[in-house]
Amino acid sequence: MAEDLNIAVLNATYKLEQSDNEGRRVVGTVWLVNLGNKTNPKIALVSAHHVLDGMKRNEAVVHWRAQDDDGNWHRYPTPIAIRDDNGNAMWLHHPEKDIAVMWINAPESVVNKAIMYENLAGERTISDLDINLGDEMLALGYPKGLSANELGFPILRSGKVASYPIVPIRQFPSFLMDFSVFSGNSGGPVYMSDKILNRTKDNKKDKRFIAGLLTQQVNIDSERLEIGIVLHASFIKDMLKELAGDEDDLIS
Repeated sequence: MAEDLNIAVLNATYKLEQSDNEGRRVVGTVWLVNLGNKTNPKIALVSAHHVLDGMKRNEAVVHWRAQDDDGNWHRYPTPIAIRDDNGNAMWLHHPEKDIAVMWINAPESVVNKAIMYENLAGERTISDLDINLGDEMLALGYPKGLSANELGFPILRSGKVASYPIVPIRQFPSFLMDFSVFSGNSGGPVYMSDKILNRTKDNKKDKRFIAGLLTQQVNIDSERLEIGIVLHASFIKDMLKELAGDEDDLIS
């Protein structure tokens, strides 16, 4: 990936919202992954299952962004279907983990901003780079529904890996991240940038990858501990493979 991963993940991340029957907003973070290739893209939306499941109406609004020919950014709030006419979920969700994926017909201006599937880390990436306690990671989202500006860009947060060990994934499917989490952050991508991981001896290794998905904060007795729970990207990859099914031109 030649592009700065900070900008790449930023451009793939969007706010999703819906008003409930009492007029209250339900907000979460979604991001796009390309399961095809640049010439034949196949775009999936990724988020936390509880974000989509908490939206009971058939449509939700995603806040797309795009640049015009003069380079000016614009925000395009657009309804998308998340349930069919009978109210059934259009997404797949992991049977045990808080992960949801679904196909989405994204605007052409957004399609080329999706993160490529190969940028999601598997357990081998985490192990080879010796990602561990105290390493800094980054997360994008919309705390309390807040955007960075009127264009709808997500807000960047950072925190250190706060639990040990984080592999093997079958034993430790999630890890803790030391930063404040609010409603609206759920579903957002957690990733590592080569700008903050410089100790690896093998400089040829790509140190930019999506590490996982932020699901929720840690609470004890209704008190927020300013700790987030991150599910490993391996589970996202599993769900995307299931979504792709047996289509030969997609991921294998």
